[in-house]
Amino acid sequence: MHQKKNFTAGKELNEAKKVLVMVHGRGAFAEDILSLAGYFNLKDFALIAPQATSNTWYPYSFLMPPKQNEPWLSSALDILSEVVEDINDAGIVSEQIYFLGFSQGACLTLEFVTRNARKWGGVIAFTGGLIGDKIYTENYSGGFMNTPVFIGSSNPDPHVPVERVNATTIVLQNMHADVTTKIYPGMGHTINKDEIEQSNNLIFNQQ
Repeated sequence: MHQKKNFTAGKELNEAKKVLVMVHGRGAFAEDILSLAGYFNLKDFALIAPQATSNTWYPYSFLMPPKQNEPWLSSALDILSEVVEDINDAGIVSEQIYFLGFSQGACLTLEFVTRNARKWGGVIAFTGGLIGDKIYTENYSGGFMNTPVFIGSSNPDPHVPVERVNATTIVLQNMHADVTTKIYPGMGHTINKDEIEQSNNLIFNQQ
């Protein structure tokens, strides 16, 4: 099970107006995802990147039945819940909390915000989709109240099928998120310049 271990950058939480929660991918480190911060417009942000125990949020593909990724999946979702609770306790409302994840971290991010739908500041998922062998809509309720969401992915991607990205987009749109999805032919499992520009224009320049 995951132990709470956060890495931080940017403004101190008690001095920040906004917070970006950054969720790393499989086999990576919190410091890796924090290193992306320089590409985004984050002047007034505190940055928080939780570290997965053993560098992975759950052991198997996100397309496996969720029970096969337990108890790690629930523990990972609990970690994000604790991060949000800590931010709220510092006096920052959920509308000023933003999320960014890559790959496994993007899947976890999308799963968390959709299970906890509300007016977030914004959500960025670089190569990800909702978790499960199918989309379990019974896990999702509430609404996003026009939260801006950007999802970018490659076609093909070795881990995240475009079909799941598109299905995820529909779920979030039906829950009143303002979703922009871009599929990049042959991009590979990475983040490209256009995704960064889209994120800045759609999420961080709309504050």
